[in-house]
Amino acid sequence: MNTPRTLRLNAESEASRLPPLLVRAEHLAGTVLLGEHGRRRAGMGDDFWQYRPVQLGDSRRMIDWRRSARSDNEFVREREWQVAQSVMLWVDASASMRFTSNTSHPEKSDRARLIALAASILLIKGGERVGVTGTDLPPRRGRAQVLRLAEHFSHNADVEYGVPEARAMLPHARALFISDFMGDIDAVEQALTKAADRGVRGALMQVLDPAEESFPFHGRTIFESAGKTLRYETLKANDLRDKYLEKLAARKDALRHLCSVTGWQFTTHHTDASAQTALLWLHRALEQSA
Repeated sequence: MNTPRTLRLNAESEASRLPPLLVRAEHLAGTVLLGEHGRRRAGMGDDFWQYRPVQLGDSRRMIDWRRSARSDNEFVREREWQVAQSVMLWVDASASMRFTSNTSHPEKSDRARLIALAASILLIKGGERVGVTGTDLPPRRGRAQVLRLAEHFSHNADVEYGVPEARAMLPHARALFISDFMGDIDAVEQALTKAADRGVRGALMQVLDPAEESFPFHGRTIFESAGKTLRYETLKANDLRDKYLEKLAARKDALRHLCSVTGWQFTTHHTDASAQTALLWLHRALEQSA
């Protein structure tokens, strides 16, 4: 049972993570000049999009007579559809994501939260509604929602591996799942299938530490999970390398296949790489999912 002192210390520890994460996410978002994030489609809105020739079924009142006077043809002035679409996020907060092989690299969870929050800032600035999968944080706009998301991402989960959350997914929304996806692959398949059934498309970003790609271990090695529930000792770690890399490649192929059949985009991001590059990829992926 938590004492008042323990509860206060835990709360202060969690709160201390919030400002640095938010500042870094805002800085990252500011380095990516993405411009207007609206979907370039005709519909109700205030921003001019394009002129097009009159088509069968257009009413006379839709014609822009000033533009038409400069040509032998009649033209309709179309405006951009600015009805904001919802984007749902799931960011793995499990113990597995708290791994780092080198103090010069961030933890996987730190990089995942940074990318997710920076993407949220860009989306919200573009007029989108952003929320978290499940029922805790429905999609909203505004600065207050950015603060809610930053607070939500500051918490860790007690489980060893994360399971994608696909409850309360809004029909035809977009989604972003970020994890190392080292856990149950069946859970990932169920989440993507459920999302696809509701017309939800999005992006799957696998975040890995460089050591998880290269397996630079030799001789006597003790492997222990971040949650301390799994432990394996070997005298010849290098003998495990080929089998490990085969399993990792198979996991990536499975994730890539799941995304392909459900209409999602897939990438792997390494924590020693630029977060800006990951954010740019994510922007393009979500645009393709719109």
